[in-house]
Amino acid sequence: MSWIDIIDYEAAEGNLKKLYDRVKGPNDNVDNVLAIHSLRPHTLTAHMGLYKAVLHHSKNTLPKWYLETLGVLVSRLNKCDYCVEHHSVGLKRLLANDTKYDAIRNAIDNDAPISILEEKWLIGIQYAKMLTEAPAQLTKTNITALRKAGFTDGEILEINQVTSYFNYVNRSVIGLGVSIQGDILGLSPNNNNDPNDWSHA
Repeated sequence: MSWIDIIDYEAAEGNLKKLYDRVKGPNDNVDNVLAIHSLRPHTLTAHMGLYKAVLHHSKNTLPKWYLETLGVLVSRLNKCDYCVEHHSVGLKRLLANDTKYDAIRNAIDNDAPISILEEKWLIGIQYAKMLTEAPAQLTKTNITALRKAGFTDGEILEINQVTSYFNYVNRSVIGLGVSIQGDILGLSPNNNNDPNDWSHA
C-alpha cells in the first residue's frame, strides 16, 4: 500500500482509531491516502480539515464537478495515477453525463484543451495548470484575467486552494509510494453541510 509502515484499521488504537472511525467508508475501509498518516495522526487531522474545506464545503460557490476537474487535471500533470483514478470516479459521478466525462477525461489524459467547456472554465483551468507547472511565472495579470472571465475573488481563491491542495496530496502519495490496493475508488466526504463529517461514501 505504501513504502512506509501503515497501521491498518484493525490494529489502530486511541486517537488514531477515533480518526479512522471518522474517515472510514464501507466495511471499515480507510483510503490509503489517509492511512499513510497513521504514524502521525495529527497530520491526518490537518489533511482532512483542509480537504473538507477546499473541496467539500457548503460555502464554496464553484460547482463541485469543476473543482474535481481541477483535481484530476493537477494530478495528471503531476503524474499521480492514484489521485487521477480516485477523483475521476468522483468526477464521473458528479457529472452524471458519460459523454461530457469522456471528453474531459480524454482531454486531460492527452494534455489537450477541454473544448467541451465554456471559456470561463478554461481560463480557470489555465491558471491551475500554471500554478502547478510554473508558479513563479504567475503575475497579477493572471488574476485580472480570471476576474474578467467572471470569477469572483472568492472563487479565484477556491481555484487556488483546490490546485494547491492537489499539489500537496500528489506529492504525499507519490513520495510515499501509495497504491490503490485495497481502496474503494471514488469515495469522498460528501456531506458539504457539516465540515466535521469526514465519513466517506
